[in-house]
Amino acid sequence: MTAQERVEGAASALKVFPLPSAVLFPHTVIPLHIFEPRYRDLVRDALATDRVLALGQLEPGWEGKYEGRPTLQPMLCAGVIVWDEQVEDGRYNILLQGVSRVRLVEELAPDKLYRQVRAQVLPDVSYTGPEEEQLRQAVFELAGRVPPSFAENLLPVAARAGGGMLADVVASAVVPEPGRRQELLVELDVRRRLEMVLEDLGDLLSQLQPVRPSGPLN
Repeated sequence: MTAQERVEGAASALKVFPLPSAVLFPHTVIPLHIFEPRYRDLVRDALATDRVLALGQLEPGWEGKYEGRPTLQPMLCAGVIVWDEQVEDGRYNILLQGVSRVRLVEELAPDKLYRQVRAQVLPDVSYTGPEEEQLRQAVFELAGRVPPSFAENLLPVAARAGGGMLADVVASAVVPEPGRRQELLVELDVRRRLEMVLEDLGDLLSQLQPVRPSGPLN
């Protein structure tokens, strides 16, 4: 069973981990430390079944209500736990690999400590256009202005990715602010998403100077 098939199979009762500080994109991986009892239960149940959960954002005004069930933003990213370890006190460290955007249809009755929703899976439509090469060229330019350790992880992926995957992997690497990341997650038009990421990368490039080579010059 593919990761996409796992997400589609879980969509009728999708486990949700609301995390206002982080936005996950498809085709990317995020490390998570799970310590709250309700989310330890979520991870335990996910590991015992399909290993699927969704990372979600909360609507503005959630502050002070996190212990309850503040309103979720309707666009989430569902992923598959690709690595896990249980540590002391029942806590978990996991790596969650994003698979697909999903739209919240309705929240299910609270029969678990954690939250579950019925969701619509929204895989990207195929897209090919000039924005892809423009974004790749901007990534290559970025590689000359950041430490090699950063560029060496992004360059191979950007070189072989296309369409929505290209937009998502670059956004995950260069856009830090959760609000902006959520705007990019919400954007289903692949061409527009590529343009938005290109705008953000252009802003970043305008703030960076080329890295000066070290060592003797011939």
